[in-house]
Amino acid sequence: MSKTETKEFQTEIQQLLDIVINSLYTDKEIFLRELVSNASDAMEKLHFQLVSGHDIKDKDLPLEIKITTNLNEHMLTIADAGIGMTKEELTENLGTIAHSGSKAFVQNLAETGDNKDLNLIGQFGVGFYSAFMVAEKVTIYTRSYHPEAASYIWESDGKGSYTVEETEDLPRGTRIVLHLKKDQEDFAKPETVKRIIKQYSSFVPYPVSVDGENVNTVQALWTKNKNEITEEEYTEFYKFIANAYDEPLLRLHFSSDAPININTLLFVPKNNIEKLGFGRMEPSVNLYCKKVLIQAQAKDILPEWLRFVQGVVDSEELPLNISRETMQDSALVAKLNKVVTSRLLKYLGDQAKNEPEKYKEFWKEFGIFLKEGAANDFAHRDEIMKLLRFESSQTEGENLLSLSEYVERMKEEQEAIYYVNGPSREVIEAGPYLEVFKDKGYEVIYTRDSIDDYVLMTVGEFEGKKLISADQADLNLTRDENKVDGQEGLEGDELESFNEWLKELLGTKVTEIRESKRLIDSPALILSPFGSHSMQRMMQMMNRDLQDVPAGILEINPQHALILRLNDLRKREDSFAQVAVEQLFANAQIAAGIIVDPRGMVNRLNEILEKALG
Repeated sequence: MSKTETKEFQTEIQQLLDIVINSLYTDKEIFLRELVSNASDAMEKLHFQLVSGHDIKDKDLPLEIKITTNLNEHMLTIADAGIGMTKEELTENLGTIAHSGSKAFVQNLAETGDNKDLNLIGQFGVGFYSAFMVAEKVTIYTRSYHPEAASYIWESDGKGSYTVEETEDLPRGTRIVLHLKKDQEDFAKPETVKRIIKQYSSFVPYPVSVDGENVNTVQALWTKNKNEITEEEYTEFYKFIANAYDEPLLRLHFSSDAPININTLLFVPKNNIEKLGFGRMEPSVNLYCKKVLIQAQAKDILPEWLRFVQGVVDSEELPLNISRETMQDSALVAKLNKVVTSRLLKYLGDQAKNEPEKYKEFWKEFGIFLKEGAANDFAHRDEIMKLLRFESSQTEGENLLSLSEYVERMKEEQEAIYYVNGPSREVIEAGPYLEVFKDKGYEVIYTRDSIDDYVLMTVGEFEGKKLISADQADLNLTRDENKVDGQEGLEGDELESFNEWLKELLGTKVTEIRESKRLIDSPALILSPFGSHSMQRMMQMMNRDLQDVPAGILEINPQHALILRLNDLRKREDSFAQVAVEQLFANAQIAAGIIVDPRGMVNRLNEILEKALG
């Protein structure tokens, strides 16, 4: 038996160990991810030697990672059949900073003085040292792939020195035995180890077993050619990463070399769980580097409004921090976000064009998220706006149209895209705001939610055409005919006197009363001071102080029979005129979707009924 040699860690390595062992780690289980990654890397190197035709020790030994737990002895073992290490490599890789990059890390830490984020493993090649977070002693049994190499045992408690001893011949590869600290014995439980492997290392390219049970059974499909993957495999993968039981609605699988090398596999589920009342979704795209999980539910890969998307983004070019848990280069993160988001939006556009029924199903469930994106995401707004869908005065049933389709069928003299808000198609079409548009034959988009109007008002225009609410005060549209059913209307001084009389009766309830150039069949309508009534309703719901704001401008149709008869009451100074004016105003409010106090209106309607019944 050879002599045991005791060696001191290089100064920088000891500094590193002190930091790792005594740092503010909140997630110590990451050590297992790093040791499995190291084992996988060792077998990748061995595979390269094999395909290069080199003479290899134990050439038929299967490339796999075996993990063994021993709760009674408080031990955890990770073994691989990889490239192994010689005596010199043990010292070089584990005792000095020759290849690890540890010195660069320690220097960086010293220069910045930043001890706040001390998940100190990953990019700098110091993942092995994370074992000392949970182990009071680490023993390594290793045998290099070189046929004539000897076998060695490396051992340390991480407190300043390590020993190296030659031992009897071992199988090729490396076996790491962790003698766990008393408060870390949970890592000797098979269920704990399996959970960590499934979370972080499910897609390493070699079989991983825990106490003989294979735990990484799902393939990293995002790295394979799409033509090699079956629908069943895609579905199985989706169910695994999304913890789902059904099939996905949509799937996007692509690779990109520029401006950044990425492999991406994204899914859209069938149901919007936010709509079902399960609360706000969390981002659901996981970030991988070389098939190893770096960040679950990464918040920066896709914008917040795409939080319903499930999937994986993998890149070998990520400038990770020392823990491989966050990305440091914000410009690259933004670039990654833009590439993935733009590609997904292009895919949705293709779906809308080539699979309209499928897209209609998607829109029904997830259209609200696209509206959120159009309102908040300036970078992708133009792409998102093309994906929005609406009812209109010319659509039927469940058919919807895009803004691009609207523009294509605009009349030659039409200058803007018009929209109007209401709770239902029936309510919108029964209201007074469409009359001038029907007269001109202009299509009007029907919006249902306040966010629709907020988006269209915020965006302002589409393909060079202004987006204008049909209940906007300065609409600048007039009916083609100035007479209604041949009826002479109020005009000149008499119209002015009538408007002044109305203003006197209604007082501060309205800001202005004027003749309408847009009404044909209705006696009056109200125009909101907030740009549109849907915006007014939304703002009043958010701010009770706005409840008493005047309704806005009251426009009257001076040729309508009701207005003419009301003017007759005015001239006769009939006391019933006050009741009729208040009901005319209330009717206009109801048509505008403005909340009206029902108590006063019921009493007023009873009085009108009494009058009508004599």
